[in-house]
Amino acid sequence: MSEETPPRLGEIGLQHFAPYLMNRIMGRYNASFREELAALGLTTPKARSLAVLSVVDGPLIRDLAVYTVVEQSTLSRALDQLEADGLVRREADATDSRATRIFITEAGRAAFDTLWPHMAMAEQQLFRGIPDDQRRAFVATLQTMLANIRKHDF
Repeated sequence: MSEETPPRLGEIGLQHFAPYLMNRIMGRYNASFREELAALGLTTPKARSLAVLSVVDGPLIRDLAVYTVVEQSTLSRALDQLEADGLVRREADATDSRATRIFITEAGRAAFDTLWPHMAMAEQQLFRGIPDDQRRAFVATLQTMLANIRKHDF
């Protein structure tokens, strides 16, 4: 088959089309994880925010939206709730007073520390039966794929 004419999806098959497989995996992961989050009083955008903020110090809201893969309007509502719960705080950016940075609070770190074992266990389940070398290679491939398509430097 020539490079100009890619094979049709029916020729490839869903089980061999990587975007389909990634969507299925993440859809299932998110659905099962949502139940655990609800038990902790969190939503997916809130949990993603706490996770990112636990390792990225004070990102701008627009950058946090990229990291969390959450629409900025949805993220803003989640941040309002996290701030009301004392889990994050907002600060004006030192160089641009129109921009806002988000920081996790000690209470937010404690909430994330409660959340982390659930996240780690869910990841372990995803990789059950997969040898460490294959896991590392897969993660490296995902990092390359993200670099191929990303629009930001992170």
